[in-house]
Amino acid sequence: MENARAKLRSAGIRPTAHRLAVAARLFGDRTHPTADRIWDGVREDFPAISRATVYNTLDLFVERKLVLRRALDSGAAVYDPFTEPHHHLVDEATGHVYDIPWGEVRLGAEPSLKDFDVSEFYLVMRGRRRAAGPKRKS
Repeated sequence: MENARAKLRSAGIRPTAHRLAVAARLFGDRTHPTADRIWDGVREDFPAISRATVYNTLDLFVERKLVLRRALDSGAAVYDPFTEPHHHLVDEATGHVYDIPWGEVRLGAEPSLKDFDVSEFYLVMRGRRRAAGPKRKS
């Protein structure tokens, strides 16, 4: 909890009990949870906490760059405490989201679009884990 408190303070965020509870559920969670899943977890310790408080706290964390908000699948946004540049792969069979290091994917240059200033760029891939089979001989 002290690590979360220090992280919030370093971002200029007052570490209230509710903010610390959201941070505890989110920081270190590499499962890319939705806001509602975080809210469900926080309610274990704070049963009366409102959904709005959790959403506002997450918005603040995103604004201060403590977490990333990503649309990885159709539907709700997910939150990612791993803020270094990286891509994502969504396993179509399980729904599990994998962090893929930036350098593992070779792409052309960042997009340069005539009518837009691109402020963010990342790739979301979808696929399935390959079945383990006999090793191919080269």
